Amino acid sequence: MAQQNVLPDPNHGRAADGEESSTSANKGPGFKSVKLTSRQKVMRSTTNSGRVIQRFHGYHKWEVNITYNSLTKDEFKEVYAFLLERRTTLAPFFMQLPQYRGQSSSSTTVNALTAAGSTTVVLSSGHGANCAVGDLFTVTDSNNSNHLKAYKITKVSTDTITITPPLSKAVTSGSTIVLTNPLIKVVQKGEVQEYSLDSNNLYKFSLNLEEVQ
Repeated sequence: MAQQNVLPDPNHGRAADGEESSTSANKGPGFKSVKLTSRQKVMRSTTNSGRVIQRFHGYHKWEVNITYNSLTKDEFKEVYAFLLERRTTLAPFFMQLPQYRGQSSSSTTVNALTAAGSTTVVLSSGHGANCAVGDLFTVTDSNNSNHLKAYKITKVSTDTITITPPLSKAVTSGSTIVLTNPLIKVVQKGEVQEYSLDSNNLYKFSLNLEEVQ
C-alpha cells in the first residue's frame, strides 16, 4: 500500500507504518485558521514620458499559513512526526485546503491541447457547468505526471474557463481538471521546526508552507 504523503488532517490519516487509507489510520487535527497568499513577482519600469512597462519576473507560487488550535499529545504527534520525516525544506508533500474540498463531484476534462502560458482552457461540452469562479484546481495529465501546479478560476464562459496564474505546462486534450479535492504540493518555509507546550500540556503549533512543483 502507498505511503501517506498528505499532511494529516480530519480527512487524511495514516497508520502507524505510514500507509494511507488504512481503517486504523489516525486522523490529523483540523485547522484553526488558514491564510492563502498568491505571490507573483512583477518588474516595473517607467520611461521618461511616463509610460509604465511591466512584466512577470519569476514564477508564481501559493503560500499557506496554518494555525492550529491547542493540540493534545495524540493530535500533535500525528502532524509533527509526519513533518519531521520530511526534514523541513528537503522533502515536499501535499496538503488540502478545507475551503476547497468537495467543490464539484463531476468529472471535468480539457477539450483541446492548451499551450503553456495560456490563461484560458477550453473544456469538453457541458463541463463548464461544473466550474465556478473562485474554484481552486489542479490538472491530471497522463502525458505529464509532473504538472502539479494549482490554479484558480477567475471567469467561466460556457465551456471556457479563465485561470490564474497562466498554465505552467502544456495540457493535452482529455486531461482532467481536478476540482473535487485538489491537493497543493508544498514544502515548509525555513529550516526551523518548533512548538511550545503550555501548563495544561497542550501543544501550540503553526505551519508556514510554500508551493513547489
